[in-house]
Amino acid sequence: MKKALAFVSVLIVVLLAACGESASGDSSELKVGASSTPHAQILEEAKPLLEEEGIELTIEEYQDYVLPNEDLSNGEIDANYFQHIPYLEGQIADIGFDFTHLGGIHIEPMGIYSKDFNSIDEVPEGTEVLMSRSVADHGRVLGLLEKEGLIKLAEDVNTVDATTDDIVENPKNLTFSYDYDPATLPNLYETEENTLVAINTNFAIGADLTPTEDALILEGEESPYVNVVAVKKENEDNEAINTLVDVLHSDEIQNFIKEEFNGAIVPVDGKAE
Repeated sequence: MKKALAFVSVLIVVLLAACGESASGDSSELKVGASSTPHAQILEEAKPLLEEEGIELTIEEYQDYVLPNEDLSNGEIDANYFQHIPYLEGQIADIGFDFTHLGGIHIEPMGIYSKDFNSIDEVPEGTEVLMSRSVADHGRVLGLLEKEGLIKLAEDVNTVDATTDDIVENPKNLTFSYDYDPATLPNLYETEENTLVAINTNFAIGADLTPTEDALILEGEESPYVNVVAVKKENEDNEAINTLVDVLHSDEIQNFIKEEFNGAIVPVDGKAE
């Protein structure tokens, strides 16, 4: 009798272990780090679809751009979904993270906002442009200003890598400040008079701004700043994480993004390089 009970106990343990793993041995429980808006919202929508695939998703929300990569590197989370490709590449180059990404999910068009100017023609000489301290966004903002004719960048500079040092023409003598936490920029938009404020769409939405209506300048769908699911290279073949990406590329989630954010967030087909 004791032998039979021992056998049953061992069998239960084996079955429980099997239930906790996919056929490839990858865990069916995923912990993914994400910015609250819109990434965590999108992941919440994906939860039921993942449950149908036998995957339990836990979402760890972040309010900054530093901890999600640190926690991914330390193994606190299995993947993160908060950053665009140039930022990820910059983090890999600067810090040495052994990361890769599994394809693009959406674009959050960068917007330049002003409480005081209703058009580019109204921007006066000497206007201050407020940007985040995230270097990966500087070229993005400068490219928008160049597209509107407010500045001109050196011809041999890749816009993604551009800095204010690359400005060769500045007819309105714009000045630039870029020592701000990106989360604080919506507040600066409300309080700083006669400025242009570059705000990431996730923070704009969180501050009840509607980018397609409130932005003076808004990035188009051709943006290279595609948001991706990042993982450690050693986990790029993880079955559960790849299933997550497949779900995020599904019609259900892509349509949710379009409808929920009214064009402020643009879904992509996942083919980002």
